[in-house]
Amino acid sequence: QVQLVESGGGLVQTGGSLRLSCAASGRSFSNYAMGWFRQAPGKEREFVARIRWTGGITYNADSVKGRFTISRDNAKNTVYLQMDSLKPEDTAVYYCAADQTPSRVLAGTADYWGQGTQVTVSS
Repeated sequence: QVQLVESGGGLVQTGGSLRLSCAASGRSFSNYAMGWFRQAPGKEREFVARIRWTGGITYNADSVKGRFTISRDNAKNTVYLQMDSLKPEDTAVYYCAADQTPSRVLAGTADYWGQGTQVTVSS
C-alpha cells in the first residue's frame, strides 16, 4: 500500500522557520515527481513547489520563492520543504503529492497524496 506521510508542522512566530518532511512508503519514488501544496481555511488548494526525479525544481514564485526550498533524498524516499521567513499568510495545511508525470503534480492531479500537516504562523 502506497503512503505519503507528512510531518514537521507546528506553530511558529512570524519570521521563524519550519522543515516539513514527506516520507513515502510502499514503493520507490525515486523516479517520481514530488511536490507540496497548501490549503488555508476557506481557500483553494495552492501549489507550493515541485521537484522532478531529475532534481529540476519549480516554485510558486508569487508566494514562496526565495523563502521556501524543496529538496529530496531518494535513498530515504523523502521530500522536504524548508520554510524560512514565515508569514501569517503561510498558515495552512500542507500536503505532499507524488506522480510519475511531473505535470500532474504541478496541476494538482497527482496519483498520491498525504494526509497533511498543519502549519500555523502567529503574528
